[in-house]
Amino acid sequence: MAEDLKITASTDKIEQYTALVPQIEALLYGEPDLVANLANICAALKEQFKWFWVGFYIVKENELVLGPFQGPVACTRIGLGKGVCGAAWQQAKTLIVPDVDAFPGHIACSSLSRSEIVVPVFYNNKVVAVLDVDSELLDQFDDTDAQYLEQIIKQVNFNE
Repeated sequence: MAEDLKITASTDKIEQYTALVPQIEALLYGEPDLVANLANICAALKEQFKWFWVGFYIVKENELVLGPFQGPVACTRIGLGKGVCGAAWQQAKTLIVPDVDAFPGHIACSSLSRSEIVVPVFYNNKVVAVLDVDSELLDQFDDTDAQYLEQIIKQVNFNE
């Protein structure tokens, strides 16, 4: 597939995801390289939604290690249960945080981040990574984001 992304101008979140999901699937189709696929997912999400930060943290030994991302520099390593990413990893569930300043133990990689969603990535029923998305706006994320982001990451093959 040509790596051209068609950005949807609609302000309706569902319409944006509905247009974006098949494009991401096409980008991933036939590409076996995990890093390339994670990078393209980050780029596509950042381009469509203009979020502050979009990236993956990959489980390596006993911590999350920064993987492909789009946005300003980020924390490199996060421990199990630490911050929103570590909590989503530990709890093995998507976490939506409307106000990061109200989240106990939030790790502030940037003071500009105001809300966050973290989606765990599973392989063989085990969390192998998390998708972390930050916004400069409060209360940016909801169950619609969770549903579509979970759908997107299910397309990634973590069989390495």
